[in-house]
Amino acid sequence: MDTQYAEARSRVETRSEGDVRIVVMAGEFDMDNVADLRTAMDPGAPGIARFVLDVAGVTFVDSTALSIMLQPAMDRPVVLAGTVPGRLARLLEITGADLAFATAPSVAEGIVVIVPPRQG
Repeated sequence: MDTQYAEARSRVETRSEGDVRIVVMAGEFDMDNVADLRTAMDPGAPGIARFVLDVAGVTFVDSTALSIMLQPAMDRPVVLAGTVPGRLARLLEITGADLAFATAPSVAEGIVVIVPPRQG
């Protein structure tokens, strides 16, 4: 696959507010174009207590991208901010991954929403 085309289909922007990493995702995410997402969602990144994912602009996520989104959720909150697009919501529901994420109506609320500790 043409790497330039793959990168053009998706966009990842990151910024931090204190110990919160905000990741804005837009477009299609599949195994051919997840490098930027993998870097943004690095579960080993120091000093990050929470990830807030703005997913309103996501049009497609495959299992590879979903796996990357889930990795940090093993030991810290990952909040999906904004309206979760229907296709992504369905993927989360059928895989059970919806239980791993907190949700918030906006990035600003995702930064401060109280996320209960995980049971398990």
